[in-house]
Amino acid sequence: MEYVLELNGIHKEYGENVVLDEVSLNIKPGEIYALLGENGAGKSTLMNILFGMTVIHETGGYQGEIKVAGEEVHFTKPNDALKAGIGMVHQEFMLIPGFDIVENIKLGREDTTPTILSRIFGKNLERLNREKMVEDSRKSLDAIGLSIEEHVRVAGLPVGYMQFVEIAREIDKENIKLLVFDEPTAVLTESEADQLLSIMKTIASKGIAIIFITHRLLEVMEVADRMTVLRDGQVVASKAIADTSVTEIAEMMVGRKVADIAVVEGEAAARDSAPVVVKVDNLRVEMPGERVRGASFDIHEGEIFGIGGLAGQGKVGIANGFAGLYSSSGEVEIFGEKLNLSKLGDALRKGVAFVSEDRRGVGLLLEESISHNIMFRAMTVKRSFLRRYGPLRMLHSKRMRRHAKEMIKTLDIRCYSRRQKVGTLSGGNQQKVCLAAALTMNPRLLIVSEPTRGIDIGAKELILNYLTKLRKEEGLTIIMISSELAELRSICDRIAIISEGKVSDILLPNAPDADFGLAMSAVVKKG
Repeated sequence: MEYVLELNGIHKEYGENVVLDEVSLNIKPGEIYALLGENGAGKSTLMNILFGMTVIHETGGYQGEIKVAGEEVHFTKPNDALKAGIGMVHQEFMLIPGFDIVENIKLGREDTTPTILSRIFGKNLERLNREKMVEDSRKSLDAIGLSIEEHVRVAGLPVGYMQFVEIAREIDKENIKLLVFDEPTAVLTESEADQLLSIMKTIASKGIAIIFITHRLLEVMEVADRMTVLRDGQVVASKAIADTSVTEIAEMMVGRKVADIAVVEGEAAARDSAPVVVKVDNLRVEMPGERVRGASFDIHEGEIFGIGGLAGQGKVGIANGFAGLYSSSGEVEIFGEKLNLSKLGDALRKGVAFVSEDRRGVGLLLEESISHNIMFRAMTVKRSFLRRYGPLRMLHSKRMRRHAKEMIKTLDIRCYSRRQKVGTLSGGNQQKVCLAAALTMNPRLLIVSEPTRGIDIGAKELILNYLTKLRKEEGLTIIMISSELAELRSICDRIAIISEGKVSDILLPNAPDADFGLAMSAVVKKG
């Protein structure tokens, strides 16, 4: 068997939109194959076709040929792909929170033991063989180095652990020939990501092929054997990793030279002369895994204020504390008004808009349209896009259409219609919808938490440049929270480093690397 998977001339249209145009690739057993491209390039659609997803068949099907282990296949549902030995580790977890780890790993493939009743009335009355299920699960967990008890419920686990449970579930399946890893390291810490890459190599060494979908190009260079780059639904290049470089891949993905974003010089004099519009004093937030233990800082009007630090040190907790999502104490003053930290939505009503790090869990209504998602918060909080007819309020449909089209164009949201369900968009385009919804609030303060996590280079560049434009042209005050220090240094005026739940230091973006390293290690203490 030369190839475990062959995709030949795959073509897919949504209405008049060609989303995949004669895409072909082939993958060998035991090979780690990177599938790369900007969000909206066609990667998700290609995987939907491979897995026989309903959305493909409901929209006219596709043209082309799929072969698994040399045999042509026609999958009509995901279970067909599973039976053929193809599994997927999703970026957005497909786990049941109320079930324990064993139950999630064995879901749909439970081991059972016959009983007297089952022999009479059928297999449905067989008894679960919990001992065998635990034994199998333990083998899968050990294979990926996850030393956690099997009976622990998934609800409340750190996201890194959830990712590893997903991988253990796929490894446990029989006859696995190919695994698709969809942005598997996007939610992991650096050490967890390193562990995952090692696990991928181990899986591949057993003859199981891997399709690796990621935007982290250094990881591609570290583990992949070959790669294909998609752009606008077409194959730009397919080549061995040894024959390319990070810079070349990035350029192929976006279709243009990728320039380094110039470091902002800080403009200290202009910033310091602007009034202080955000005052945070001894903020404490009880967010599990991201506790804030007394953070204090001030922000000037028109400033992009960065908040960085290592995972689990509290930076993400700050935005969630502002929003009232977790128990919080201390004082936060926005444009002279104190926030009621115990009142959910108080910040929204006082001119603060949020782009959450959890775009699917908090930021979006996945089953609703792009248009509805963009307008929903502004309608409910500010009563925007509504017409008054006596005591009644009705939707102002024309204004809604016009505004949705404007935001789709401005943020380059890749979609076939403003009516498209947000849940069907790629991750980068979902993030753009979140930003559009926040800007529709016409905020005085915009808080963006992990705005570029899990999205491609092109979308990342667009979002960062747009935030800079909002500051320069509209004077909008922005708080940007990110795990990517290089991004913070590229657009922020000042950067607060959070360590152990407190502000360790506040630095200019062009401060020496050593200063940032010391601040992250809590060597320098300021508050």
